Amino acid sequence: METRQATVRGVPMRWQEHGDGFPVVFVHGIPTGPALWRHVVPRVEGARCLAWEMVGYGDSIPAGRDRDLSVRRQADYLLAWLDELGIDSAVLAGHDLGGGVAQIAAVRRRSGCAGLLLTNAIAYDSWPIASVRALRASAPLTRRLPDAAVKPMLAALMYRGHDTTQQAKEALDVHWRPYARHGAARALAHQVRSLDVRDTLAIEDEMPRLDLPARVVWGAADPFQKVHYGERLAWDLGTELRRIEGGKHFVPEDHPERIAAAANELVEAVS
Repeated sequence: METRQATVRGVPMRWQEHGDGFPVVFVHGIPTGPALWRHVVPRVEGARCLAWEMVGYGDSIPAGRDRDLSVRRQADYLLAWLDELGIDSAVLAGHDLGGGVAQIAAVRRRSGCAGLLLTNAIAYDSWPIASVRALRASAPLTRRLPDAAVKPMLAALMYRGHDTTQQAKEALDVHWRPYARHGAARALAHQVRSLDVRDTLAIEDEMPRLDLPARVVWGAADPFQKVHYGERLAWDLGTELRRIEGGKHFVPEDHPERIAAAANELVEAVS
């Protein structure tokens, strides 16, 4: 994937892009970045794949300082970025926090969302998870920790959220790098302080009204985003839940072929 950047309404934004065709926009969660989709994008066919980096995450951590990083605000940033690129309609795909961003963006601009792909996404009152709530409560202390002390926190999330130790190690190596470059403690503290469940609760009544092509793919053994939330999302979106038995939270990294298959179906349906 090729890394690109632009300044959108005064905000520096970054994304990774690959391929040509109907746009598919991938949105990551916490504590990851566009590299979350590195095994998915090469499997998506006939599409212009754009893995957008949320403001204040990954190598956009510097751009997020002193800015609102809430899920609601990230949807604003995403829609402004799509306008900047002249993308009138796209399939939106989201994982974890990125799933919440995609839901809010779809509700706000139904005409711009040709299809919706959600995988182990936040929704309704499913979040923040207990470990993130603890980090948020201790954010003033967390931001003063040595950066090296933050890595074990992220490692704990990775090891709990991946199917195997090998997959967790590889993912930690990938996603730790931006934190190490840009000040892990301060960045993580700012990210978790911005999380507010009211952002998804505000749109829960709108989800059944979206009436768009959708796929919901879920690691059924996810310890963070429980599978019953996937079932509710699938019901509200008028689709069947695609369960990955034994799959945990980081499905785009552990089961990229399942995510790519769902994306390919949506691209075929809407293009």
